[in-house]
Amino acid sequence: MAVLLVPALIASISLLPLLGLYILRFLLKTAGDHLRRRTSARRELILQRVQLDEQHLSSTREAPQRTEEEDWERVESYAASTAEKRATHQEKDYAGVIGFFHPFCNAGGGGERVLWAAVRATQQRWPRAVCVVYSGDHDVDKAAMIKRVHTSFGISLHAPTLVFLYLSTRHLVLASTYPRFTLLGQSLGSLVLAYDAFGLLVPDIFIDTMGYAFALAFAKYLFPKMPVAAYVHYPIISTDMLGSLDDRSGGKGVNAGAGAGLRGKAKKIYWRLFARLYGWVGSHIDVIMCNSTWTKGHITALWKTKNQPDSFAKIVYPPCPVEEMERRINVSANAEKERKHQILYIAQFRPEKNHPLILRSFAEYVRNLPEGSDPAQLVLIGSVRSNTPDELHIYNLRLQAHELSIDKITEFITDAPYSTILKYLQTASIGTNGMWNEHFGIGVVEYLAAGLIPVVHDSGGPKLDIVVPHDGKPTGYHAETAAEFAEGYRRVMQMEPEERYAMRVRGREVAKTFTEEAFARKWIEQVEKLISMQTGRA
Repeated sequence: MAVLLVPALIASISLLPLLGLYILRFLLKTAGDHLRRRTSARRELILQRVQLDEQHLSSTREAPQRTEEEDWERVESYAASTAEKRATHQEKDYAGVIGFFHPFCNAGGGGERVLWAAVRATQQRWPRAVCVVYSGDHDVDKAAMIKRVHTSFGISLHAPTLVFLYLSTRHLVLASTYPRFTLLGQSLGSLVLAYDAFGLLVPDIFIDTMGYAFALAFAKYLFPKMPVAAYVHYPIISTDMLGSLDDRSGGKGVNAGAGAGLRGKAKKIYWRLFARLYGWVGSHIDVIMCNSTWTKGHITALWKTKNQPDSFAKIVYPPCPVEEMERRINVSANAEKERKHQILYIAQFRPEKNHPLILRSFAEYVRNLPEGSDPAQLVLIGSVRSNTPDELHIYNLRLQAHELSIDKITEFITDAPYSTILKYLQTASIGTNGMWNEHFGIGVVEYLAAGLIPVVHDSGGPKLDIVVPHDGKPTGYHAETAAEFAEGYRRVMQMEPEERYAMRVRGREVAKTFTEEAFARKWIEQVEKLISMQTGRA
């Protein structure tokens, strides 16, 4: 009898992990059902308010302005895609709730441009859908946010079908909350933040546009039938990051050289284990959009399962104001005379953007200018998040400019409106970017579209997607060290005006790859997949 019990006992023990996983799934699904019931009343109130706001707006205006009509016509033309032709009437008139998980939606960076362009494309393609943005920016109401989006990005949003729900646990995803095991802490914190979001309202479709993959996997366990999507700006862990730990040059990000010693070895082990966990999390996501070739390469390596094709993740380049640049900024042989001896860097004032490298390169460039050269100027434009280390960071940058003796020819502009950015794009001659492995680089596209010649870091999106040859000829220069950046500036400024103008024209042609229209078309194709899943026709 005992002989028979031993195999049975072993079999029971081996089933314990599976039984535990089944119980966990059941408990999470039960919690999800509870959240859905608990928020159903709020959902009805929101839908009623949207309907009332639509009626009020219709009664207070006779007809939409021509520009708005043109926007809608343009988006309708996107719908001529193959995916649109397959869509049923119900999908065309989709009226569900689409949740956008973007806790820092007022940050004012490239990620926020993607969010608002995605919301606008969704509103125009599915005018009856309700777009809910889960935000942690309690100090900004809807009217103020819509105004800032228009001022900063030139994007007009339809107020009635846009809803903001405010999160109370955003501090749990701040890096400053976790002095140790920051990646894991932020990822686990995102689970609490996602639960916070679902406690406010459970959407029909859930889209993360900031990079909280753990929140999406959590959503699939809470609501197994809810389609989820990720727009990935960058993987939170990558083989490049692991490689940076052994870097001795100091040029590979904020963790360069951190792999030395016992603590460094422990960090390597921790990051490798976290990469495996991140890969498992990513396998739960239904639709994956990546912002660049570099990002897709890493996401494919981390998230791809055995049964998935290599094309499971799609490249959807971020929307860049290329059309706006072409309308407002003249790139011609005559306009070349109006360009100043000015180098422009558009990037948030954060450590990873490596402003110190650009300051050092500019100082070296200025020191080697021939006597009698036109006075050079460096202009740094970017957003600064209030009550964050950004404020101390820009203070230190100003000190560095003073120590390098370039403070009188270096200008810092924080939280600039779109009109100010356009002004400098019209007058500058060179656009630069110092970030190692910039995931994409919207600012670099803006340089090309505005006719600036880019001198950018030899990595990431600027290298693989943006500053690439056109018709076999260069559109800019790549660099890694301060000396190489300085040499790039020198080469641009020593060109003959005709040669510089020809390079500007080539760059503007490359920029057409990254238009807002191209983004909207590809975004709509991916959201159509989610709607098909949600309406039961996947």
